[in-house]
Amino acid sequence: MSHTVDPVIVAIDGPSGTGKSSTSRAVAARLGLGYLDTGAQYRAITWWMITNGVDVDDAAAVAGAADKPLIVSGTDPSQPTITVDGVDASGPIRTQEVTSKVSAVSAVPEVRTRITGLQRSIAASAPLGIVVEGRDIGTTVLPDADLKVFLTASPEARAARRAAELEGADVSATREALVRRDAADSTRKTSPLAKADDAVEVDTTELTLQQVVEHVIALVEERREAAR
Repeated sequence: MSHTVDPVIVAIDGPSGTGKSSTSRAVAARLGLGYLDTGAQYRAITWWMITNGVDVDDAAAVAGAADKPLIVSGTDPSQPTITVDGVDASGPIRTQEVTSKVSAVSAVPEVRTRITGLQRSIAASAPLGIVVEGRDIGTTVLPDADLKVFLTASPEARAARRAAELEGADVSATREALVRRDAADSTRKTSPLAKADDAVEVDTTELTLQQVVEHVIALVEERREAAR
């Protein structure tokens, strides 16, 4: 039996360090779906702003430039790509400078409108369906997604995971940065980080990645059965 019977759109939201990216990529690969890291798109537009001398603390300047960069996301879960104006941006968007400025850029409504439109068009054109991960997918970007999952984990677990990713990072400093970012993302006026009313919450604090992946796949299969 093929797993790719009906195109299925899966939205996976949650704060940093909950295992969103690893879970989303693994679920997409297992089910033969596309994969979209929406955070990478916000990082890409932030990197473009920094590179092009736009003051990211000047919301009007950011808004004015929001339509300028051409951002293209590849949706193969085994090798997701992102280019900005034809340049591979997968490395540069992960720098500390981009990380420290992405919340400010993401909060600008014109940026969210631009990137949300991009995300919706990618999801709509995914032939077999797609797993889309971010912070406002289930609430704002794809409110009609077939399945919405909201991943959570304790701040301690999230900081430990994120510090392990950033080799040599200090766990307590990482935890403070995560808590600050949560606050910024949860309180912004446009599309804040929030759990959709119909999302399934999964606390990943005590779970292995494999357990989270199996759980989400079971939820997808459950939705598919219900839809038949």
